[in-house]
Amino acid sequence: MYFKKIFFLSLFAFCLAQAQNNIAINVNDEDLEIATSLNINAMDEYSQSTSYVLDASYLHTDGNDLSSIGISGENNFQGVDGLALAFGAKFVFTDDFIALPLFTKIVYTLPFDNSIPTTSLNTSLAYAPSVLSFSDAESYLEFRLEADMEIISNIHIYTGYRNIDTDYEKYDQNFNDSFYAGMKLSF
Repeated sequence: MYFKKIFFLSLFAFCLAQAQNNIAINVNDEDLEIATSLNINAMDEYSQSTSYVLDASYLHTDGNDLSSIGISGENNFQGVDGLALAFGAKFVFTDDFIALPLFTKIVYTLPFDNSIPTTSLNTSLAYAPSVLSFSDAESYLEFRLEADMEIISNIHIYTGYRNIDTDYEKYDQNFNDSFYAGMKLSF
């Protein structure tokens, strides 16, 4: 437990020192999630159209903790303005559950004029079948849906829904099924 806290605090501090990153916090009555992402291209001055992003998150729910770290490639979808796609993999773990789900994320920036702040809708799906699940894990499924609005330059508010299903070898557990709201700082 102590190692996880040191690891994520170090990762968040590292991300704060870099450019083109964000850190987010979201809550509801029972859950707290802290997430960060780091644009690897900015560190290497790589300027091709695909962005490579390192993500990390920590979710605390009613006595349970779920941590993840992942990497993805993101790019704008040609032919549809405002649509971006990402594909990647992440390492998800709890005290007795380890999985390596593959995931996809779709972000659509709504085509509003300049009088309405930048608003986007995004959804993501992560899945690890039994071959990518370790320890006591049998499979992992995560679904998210979010709406995001940049209210001040580089400050976003967002709301969303998440459903995280952790299937163990001997039983199934819906780890989290909830709505949440939060704030994200981009820099």
